Amino acid sequence: MSIRDLKKEIEYLVAAFVDDCTLFLSANPDRQTGKVPALIDEAVTLFNDLRDKAGKPEGIKKTFYNGLRKELTEKLDVLYDELSKAVKEEVKGE
Repeated sequence: MSIRDLKKEIEYLVAAFVDDCTLFLSANPDRQTGKVPALIDEAVTLFNDLRDKAGKPEGIKKTFYNGLRKELTEKLDVLYDELSKAVKEEVKGE
């Protein structure tokens, strides 16, 4: 896989997460404050960090990019877990 494909993968997966967050916010306009906007900020920071790292490989490139891919999935899993918790809290608080 090329660096370009990896950057597209990062962009696609982080954008999907941000879309899920904005979908919740648009369906619940009274919930514009809280944890979900902060999660969007975290996702944007993750996107910027991973794109920067992808452009500056260190050590063996294949190992570096595999690690970067693993980091992407692990951090997105954490963000999705946090989003799920935030949505449950927001819905319970109605």
